[in-house]
Amino acid sequence: MEVKTSLLDNMIGVGDMVLLEPLSEDSFLENLQKRFDHNEIYTYIGSVVISMNPYRSLPIFTPDKVEEYRNRNFYELSPHIYALADEAYRSLRDQDKDQCILITGESGAGKTEASKLVMSYVAAVCGKGQEVNKVKEQLLQSNPVLEAFGNAKTVRNDNSSRFGKYMDIEFDFKGDPLGGVISNYLLEKSRVVKQPRGERNFHVFYQLLSGASDDTLRKLKLDRDFSKYNYLSLDSAAVNGLDDAANFRTVRNAMQIVGFMEDEVQSVLELVAAVLKLGNIEFKPESRCNGTDESRIKDKNDLKEMCELLGIEQSVLERAFSYRTVEAKMEKVSTTLNVAQAYYARDALAKNLYSRLFSWLVTRINESIKAQTKTRHKVMGVLDIYGFEIFEDGDNSFEQFIINYCNEKLQQIFIELTLREEQEEYVREGIEWTNIEYFNNAIICDLIENNQNGILAMLDEECLRPGTVTDETFLDKLNTVCAEHQHFESRLSKNSKFLTDHSLPHNCFRIQHYAGKVLYRVEGFVDKNNDLLYRDLSQAMYKANHSLIKQLFPEGNPAKVNLKRPPTAGFQFRASVGTLMKNLQTKNPNYIRCIKPNDKKASHIFTDSLVRHQVRYLGLMENVRVRRAGYAFRQAYEPCLERYKMLCKRTWPHWRGPAREGVEVLMTDLQVPAEEFSYGRSKIFIRNPRTLFFLEERRRQCLEDLATLIQKIYRGWKCRTQFLLLKKSQVTVAAWYRRYAQQKKYKRIKSATTVVQSYTRGWQARKLLRELKYQKRCEEAVTTIAAFWHGTQARTELRRLKQEAKNKHAVTVIWAFWQGTKVRREYRKFFRANAGKKIYDFTIQRIIQKYFLNLKSTMPSMSPIDKNWPTRPYLFLDGVHTDLRRIFHLWRCKKYRSQFTEEKKAVYEEKLEASEIFKDKKALYPSSVSQPFKGDYLEISKNPKYQKLNSAVDEKVLLADVVNKINRANGKGTARIFLLTKKSVVLADQKTGQVKASVPLPDLSSVSVSTQTDGFFALRLKEGSASAVKGDFLLSSEHLIEIITKLHRVGATTADMEQLNVDISDEFLVQFKQDKVCVKFIQGVPKNGNSVSCKRKNNRLLEVSVPTTP
Repeated sequence: MEVKTSLLDNMIGVGDMVLLEPLSEDSFLENLQKRFDHNEIYTYIGSVVISMNPYRSLPIFTPDKVEEYRNRNFYELSPHIYALADEAYRSLRDQDKDQCILITGESGAGKTEASKLVMSYVAAVCGKGQEVNKVKEQLLQSNPVLEAFGNAKTVRNDNSSRFGKYMDIEFDFKGDPLGGVISNYLLEKSRVVKQPRGERNFHVFYQLLSGASDDTLRKLKLDRDFSKYNYLSLDSAAVNGLDDAANFRTVRNAMQIVGFMEDEVQSVLELVAAVLKLGNIEFKPESRCNGTDESRIKDKNDLKEMCELLGIEQSVLERAFSYRTVEAKMEKVSTTLNVAQAYYARDALAKNLYSRLFSWLVTRINESIKAQTKTRHKVMGVLDIYGFEIFEDGDNSFEQFIINYCNEKLQQIFIELTLREEQEEYVREGIEWTNIEYFNNAIICDLIENNQNGILAMLDEECLRPGTVTDETFLDKLNTVCAEHQHFESRLSKNSKFLTDHSLPHNCFRIQHYAGKVLYRVEGFVDKNNDLLYRDLSQAMYKANHSLIKQLFPEGNPAKVNLKRPPTAGFQFRASVGTLMKNLQTKNPNYIRCIKPNDKKASHIFTDSLVRHQVRYLGLMENVRVRRAGYAFRQAYEPCLERYKMLCKRTWPHWRGPAREGVEVLMTDLQVPAEEFSYGRSKIFIRNPRTLFFLEERRRQCLEDLATLIQKIYRGWKCRTQFLLLKKSQVTVAAWYRRYAQQKKYKRIKSATTVVQSYTRGWQARKLLRELKYQKRCEEAVTTIAAFWHGTQARTELRRLKQEAKNKHAVTVIWAFWQGTKVRREYRKFFRANAGKKIYDFTIQRIIQKYFLNLKSTMPSMSPIDKNWPTRPYLFLDGVHTDLRRIFHLWRCKKYRSQFTEEKKAVYEEKLEASEIFKDKKALYPSSVSQPFKGDYLEISKNPKYQKLNSAVDEKVLLADVVNKINRANGKGTARIFLLTKKSVVLADQKTGQVKASVPLPDLSSVSVSTQTDGFFALRLKEGSASAVKGDFLLSSEHLIEIITKLHRVGATTADMEQLNVDISDEFLVQFKQDKVCVKFIQGVPKNGNSVSCKRKNNRLLEVSVPTTP
């Protein structure tokens, strides 16, 4: 049996503010705090959800919770955001109604998290399948990308959305997602160039520097140190609980899932890096001869790196920062920019570059997630947009003005749609509709957006008019046109009503919004509305070779020059808000109002003043009053009867008739006044919450009575059951006891009989045993006497035999002693003559034997370079010891050489020859000893790039490497492929593989190198040879030792070639065509770091700077 539940069950405080009694702002806040203290963060105002940010994780967003709220009535369970998401999804799927979910609240109130929860719930409850799951994953993964580029850490929120987002999720007829479309509103691009104290720039800058690999940062010309970039604030660079490196990897993965190509990701990162580089460009003042001020870039390194990233000529962008060209019809006027104007141009370019990149990202995501089918779709929109903003210090500017304008429009549509929904339900249920008194904020919207004398229209007019335009002239115009408007206040307005109001500064105006009065500082209104980017900068950006830049700055195309002024920021925002309102008007609205409980981002803290402020500007009290203006509570007849049927004897326990008749009987029996409720077609409408609470109190008392009755019946049944069980148990126990007693008595009699029988049988057995034992003892006595007699006879015979054996052994011993005495007497004469020599030979033999045994145990290792050898034990073995050491060394060298292959022998021979040529002569030689001679470094026979070159060389290539051919004119090197065969030296172009020079080996006379650590060498040709026409070759290589050694060996093994001379000197002559040039090597500090540099001093001298060796 399914258990019926309700919003009113186990309610902490009041779950629906419509039922709050009495209704006041204090009771409203008290109810919110009571629920917040008990971890109830969601509260209803009718169908509106109030969400309190708990600033911690709560176990109410699990998969089990999703299943709990799935396909349940909105008021069936306790308030939750899942209930609203489920209601919207089911209305879209089952009733074919387009839905929109409007999420509002100030920064830090949890709007972004609320939108994620809605999307995750819809993704969890809709259909499954490979294609559906792919679409859901793309929709969900678009959030990390937009958060990285559009969110930032503020004093109120560590992950604050700095843009408004509206996403239309499209579904098919089954309710499965097909795709989506994202719209963004008013990115806070001023944050790119400046952040308030304690806040950060957009997340992506910190994520890139923290999470990108060293190789990626090197390609982007970036450093991990945040302090090296002017656009990044340092006081809040690190945020607790925010892992920028891990988030960067998440964003890269999300971009891949959404559908970004690798080159597109790289282009986006290059633009982000360019913005950082742009912030490091600084300017210095410079006076011209005509007295005008202009600016120059201080350090051009960052400008150069930025231009390399974007593929822009440095001179073009540098000029765009220094000059501004104004076009009017057929005339062009170029003016210089002073330092302040140059900084303005730089920041304007950075803001436009980043905001256009963000818009491109949204467009690119839309291309990936848009629905592919052309059929009609059901749509659910999710609006995550800034809430009403009021800064208490009066620092409200242009951004707050248009944000609050947007909230005025949302409040207007909320009131209209709520009233329309109420009216439609009343008509549908047949209840008489009465007009509801409420504050209509259309007059405030008209004050702002009126095309003739609205504030935005006057701001646009002021920005477009010729002459001097300042924020003060704009305020003067407002004071003239809006002076009589009841919601506009200014100290200098024409009616002088607020002339003495000192809370209203001279450079400010005040608007009375629906959420309260807001003081706006007029400073910056004109500039921010203009949002001007100089045409020179747009054209410079369009000239970039970067694939993405041209798309972002189409107005820079010289072929499509448009002299018309671009639309202002206010005009664009008003148009986008108008489009949004038209879109929302076509959908069924669902509202989530997010509230921040405190400014400390801490859990369990409820700041009354802060929450009160948000309740006011969110218009929540107005929402409750509109909802309660008619009937505060309505419920379908079936659940109403099911809940309250126990209050009437006629409806309890079962009502057999229609549900409406049962409710009528119930309300009549309870004597509820007729004016307190009305009967609709499918619902009962209750006017006052007191009536509902009266029903709930009667239900609670009735439930207690029913519980008491159930307990009484249960206890009686339990006692009777217990008694019957005890009675049955007593009978069973008595029967078992009687059986046990009889069995025990029988066992006792049986045991006594057995004992008597055992005693009798024992007596008989013992008597028989005694007779048998006596007979056995008699037999054993006879046997023992016989044994003793036989033993005595055996021992007598043994003693006789032993005595006889002793006598025979004594005779043998005496005879042996006598023979030994005779032999020793004869041997003494012979031994005395030869004993000394034999003792000496024996001693020497034993010493040598001991020497060899010790030598065997102390032998050194088999390594030829091991110089250890055991010490000599005796002086007379000195020669033998030395010879053995030499023989052992020769033997282990032979064993070591026998392991070599022919290739390894050749390598060692080359190394030996290199040692003979360069050891103690060339400082580069020691570092080459440990490097094996590879020969073919380019793998010329395998690499298809050099197939043409390989076919052009007939002989086997002994060495292939890339060398630098030194130009005599400037000392710079040109990359060439160096090939060495048994007959010639070949130089070829590295890119094309075309042979530039081929020199037969017999034409080489010598090779010249320096004594230092450089890789320069000169191939000197014989005078008069065919190859000497163009002169000698001055080359540079990292494998100089190997090249010279192989040249020397080839010369030594070639019969028709003389031995190649190697000249090692720090100064030598090189023949360049007709002139001889001296190449001189010096030690010093080259300009380009630790590498060797070659510089032309004059026509006859090339100077090579070599780093000093440590």
